[in-house]
Amino acid sequence: QVQLVESGGGSVQPGGSLRLSCAASENSFGDKGMSWYRQAPGKERELVAAISGDSRTGYANSVRGRFTISRDNAKNTIYLQMNSLKPEDTAVYYCNYGFGSPVFNSWGQGTQVTVSS
Repeated sequence: QVQLVESGGGSVQPGGSLRLSCAASENSFGDKGMSWYRQAPGKERELVAAISGDSRTGYANSVRGRFTISRDNAKNTIYLQMNSLKPEDTAVYYCNYGFGSPVFNSWGQGTQVTVSS
């Protein structure tokens, strides 16, 4: 099991943008599916976006049109570009292997995204 490290979070005003990164500490993503999840205070963790080994993508309805998931296998990194951020996007964001279904039981520390005026 490789370590995944999320970064790029921060505090922004509504309508702002952030780009999150998820990097593997070793080995390579190869052609494996990857996903972004988030967990808001008092809520269950939810799937945000997924990208397949062939770069097909899927998004939660709440973020479709605003978020974009991408990958760079050479850098062992996936990204989540978040635009037009809303207060309801406030959450800790996590990544994991798997296309919409987490492969690893252990989650990293995630990266905090706070959207507030």
